[in-house]
Amino acid sequence: MTLSLKTDHLKRYKDIAFLLMKYGRSDLVRNHEGLSEAVSVEEAPPTVGQASLPDQLSADLERLGPTYVKVGQLLSTRADLLPAPFLEALTRLQDDVEPFPFADVEAIVTSELGVKMSKAFAEFEKTPVAAASLGQVHRAVLRNGRVVAVKVQRPGIREQVVKDMEVLEEIAEAADAHTDAGRRHGFRDILEELRKSLLRELDYRQEARNLETLGANLAGFDRIVVPAPIDDYTTSRVLTTDYVRGQKVTSLHPVVQLDLDGDVLAEQLFHAYLKQILVDGFFHADPHPGNVFLTEDDRIALLDLGMVARLSPTMQEKLLQVLIAVSEGRADEAAGAALKIGRPLPDFDEAEYRRQMTDLVGQVEGEQVGRIQVGRVVLAVTRLCRESGLRVPPELTLFGKTLLNLDEIGRTLDPRFDPNAAIRHYAAEITRQRMLKAISPGHFLETALELKDFVQRLPGRVNKILDLLASNSIQVGVDAIEEKVLIEGFQKIANRITLGLILAALIVGAAMLMRVDTSFRILGYPGLAMICFLAAAGGGLVLVVSILRSDISHHDATKKRP
Repeated sequence: MTLSLKTDHLKRYKDIAFLLMKYGRSDLVRNHEGLSEAVSVEEAPPTVGQASLPDQLSADLERLGPTYVKVGQLLSTRADLLPAPFLEALTRLQDDVEPFPFADVEAIVTSELGVKMSKAFAEFEKTPVAAASLGQVHRAVLRNGRVVAVKVQRPGIREQVVKDMEVLEEIAEAADAHTDAGRRHGFRDILEELRKSLLRELDYRQEARNLETLGANLAGFDRIVVPAPIDDYTTSRVLTTDYVRGQKVTSLHPVVQLDLDGDVLAEQLFHAYLKQILVDGFFHADPHPGNVFLTEDDRIALLDLGMVARLSPTMQEKLLQVLIAVSEGRADEAAGAALKIGRPLPDFDEAEYRRQMTDLVGQVEGEQVGRIQVGRVVLAVTRLCRESGLRVPPELTLFGKTLLNLDEIGRTLDPRFDPNAAIRHYAAEITRQRMLKAISPGHFLETALELKDFVQRLPGRVNKILDLLASNSIQVGVDAIEEKVLIEGFQKIANRITLGLILAALIVGAAMLMRVDTSFRILGYPGLAMICFLAAAGGGLVLVVSILRSDISHHDATKKRP
C-alpha cells in the first residue's frame, strides 16, 4: 500500500515514521513505501535508553497534538497491546495545553448560541479555569444568577482530528498488512473505535446526555454529585453545566484531609462505580484524578463525561465473575471466567495459561491486605491473557484501568481503604440490584410482548401440525449415524439370525428322521437324517468362520482410526 501524497499529510508521515523507528517498529518503516521515503537514515531519531522510553513516548505524543494525546489515552487502556511501564506512563499523559484567545471563545459562543455573549451571560470570565486539547472551560454567570461552567471547543479541532485520523488509518492498514502484530491485533479496527470515540467526544450534546444519564443513575448517592447540563446553552461546540466549586482530590492539603470523612467518601465512590459498571452498564470511563473533584461541601464531583463506556448484560455478568474471583484469590475460577470472556488464538496453551493464573493469584494472596490494588491485578490478568494467546475484549482492560484510578483516589481519601474488602462487601448488594433490574417493569413488558406474540402464533402453528399429521406428510429430522451404514448392519444381523434358524431346523429334522426306519443308510444310520445333520454341521462351521472374520476385520479397522 502506498501512502497518500497530500501536502498536509507529509509532515505527519515523517513524525509517525520517527515514532515507529524510535520505539522499535523500524521494520514497518522499511517495508512500507512512503514511510521509508518520509525519513532518511541520516534523520533517524537517536537511540534512547529502555528505561526512559515510556516517558519519552508520552512527551512525543503531547508534542504531536490533541489527536495523538487521545491515541495515547486510548492505548493506556489496552494492556493487551503495551507492556506495563508504557501503560503507566500513558496513564499520566497530560492533556493541559495553552488556552486559545478569548476573541475566539466569544466568536464561537455567539455563533453557537445565536445571541451576543453579553445577552446570554451576566458575567463571563476571560481567563479559563482549565484548558485541554479539545476545548477549554470558563466560569460564567447566567442572567438569572446561576453560576455555570462553559466548555468551548477549540477552533478548527474537528478538521485537525479528521486529518490526523486519515493519516493514522493509513498507517494502521499498513501495519495490519506488513506486521505480525497488526495481523494479530487488527490496528485498523482499533483506530476505527478511536475515531468513533473522538467524534462522540467532539459533540458536546452527547456529553450533556451522558451527564443527565449518570446523574440519574447515581441519584441515590448523597456524597456523589454530577453537574447538570443546561440544554438552552448547549450545542455541539458549547457545553454549559453547573459550576462545581472545589479542587482535585489528589491536590488536597494534608490538613484538609484530616477533617474529611475520607473512609465514607472512598467507600461511596467505589460503590458508585461498581453500580455503574456492573448494574447500569454505563460508566464514566476516565475517572483519573483530574476529573474527580472534592467540592466545598465535602462531596465528590465527577466531571468531564466525554469518554463513557457501555456494557451488555452478558459482559457485566462475566466482568463480575472475574472481579469476585480475583478479589477472593480463586485462581481456577478467575482463569475460567477470563476464558469465557476471551477468544483463544491458534497458539493458546490452556494448561500453561491456568498455571500462570495460579501463580498470579497466589502472588496477590501473599500481599498484605492494605497493599492489594485490585485494578492493577485485573490489568495483570489482561496481560497474562494476551501473553498466553487469549484475546480478551477491550472492556476488560478499561475495567481494570478504571479500578486502578479508583484505587489511587480511594487511598488518597482514606490511606486505609481496601478495595478488595469493598468488593466483597458490595458483591451481594450488586447482585441484588442486578436481580431487581432483571425484574423491572420494562423486562416484564418485554416478556409480556413475547408471550402475546407466542399466543397469537400458536393456533396457526397447531393447525399446520395437525394438517401434516392428517395427510401423513409430517417429517422428523434425526441427527444420527449414517442411514446406509445402519441398514447394512441390520441386514447382517437378520441374515445371521435366519441362517441360525435354518441350521437349528436341520438339526431338529435330523433328530426326528433318526426314528424313521429306511433301507437308505449312511454309516449304519438313516440316510436322510445323516444328510440333514451333515448339512447343519457344515452350515454351522461356515457361520462361525464368517462371524470370526467379520469381528477381526472390524477390530483391525478400529485400531487403525486416528
